[in-house]
Amino acid sequence: MTATSAAPAVALREMRWWDIGPVLELEHELFPEDAWSAGMFWSELAHARGPGATRRYLVAEEAGRLVGYAGLAAAGDLADVQTIAAARDQWGTGLGARLLTELLRAATAFECAEVLLEVRVDNVRAQKLYARFGFEPIGFRRGYYQPGNVDALVMRRMSDPADPDSALPDSALPDSVPLQGETTHG
Repeated sequence: MTATSAAPAVALREMRWWDIGPVLELEHELFPEDAWSAGMFWSELAHARGPGATRRYLVAEEAGRLVGYAGLAAAGDLADVQTIAAARDQWGTGLGARLLTELLRAATAFECAEVLLEVRVDNVRAQKLYARFGFEPIGFRRGYYQPGNVDALVMRRMSDPADPDSALPDSALPDSVPLQGETTHG
């Protein structure tokens, strides 16, 4: 009988203030020219809890190591994917799709019919992920990413807030996993 070791599972959970340090490390590794500051994350998290929350921020952990994060802001019936990132060793594992799935679920919970995002025009990998989830290009923001003066492609996803699964592609539904610490009822 041979023993096989299973790869540690990547768990998703709510981002908290103590995650900002590790998030910043990954942020600077992945986006060295236009990384967010600690203050930007603090500001976002200030709106992520309580009855008037308008933000949803998540982290992904594997064996105690932060390997991804994502955030969404909501206002009225419009949501905006503020950030999404996966460590390079997680590229191609489906982590980006899991994070995006949870952001779209949050948009539905916020009763948003429209989700927008900006993506670097040179980030084809991310553009393909977003297109798989039904995002369509609607325009550009010239010089959006500074200081590199890189343009952003603006993409939009429409959904029906009355149908919680309408925000997700069919391929995302079977693989959906509850967030760590959350329970589901059948």
